[in-house]
Amino acid sequence: MASNLSDRWQSQALSVFAVREILEKPINGESAQSRIKQIGMMNILYMMHQAHEKLTLSKIIEITGMTRGGVIETMDLLVERGILLETLGKNSMGRGTARQFQFAPGVFESLRVVGEAGKS
Repeated sequence: MASNLSDRWQSQALSVFAVREILEKPINGESAQSRIKQIGMMNILYMMHQAHEKLTLSKIIEITGMTRGGVIETMDLLVERGILLETLGKNSMGRGTARQFQFAPGVFESLRVVGEAGKS
């Protein structure tokens, strides 16, 4: 079981990762406001991940209070950056499709590297 200290290191490592990946590598035509929104979304997604919540559009909209369009715009940019992977699954009613997201494996590898550097 992870200690509170390691949880804090991992949370700080995620913040550093998000700032580097998003602020230091802007996408052509992207606004500063969009980049800040992505950093905030990364923190929310990480908290959801830690709580074992599914990263679906509906759940993100429910938690953030953002519009569907606002969430889609932000999530699409995080997918484009390679930070998130997107899959289509069944919605809660089992009839339609639901967009689901997960962190790309490289994200957690980056967090481990930052966390190990912080321990030394």
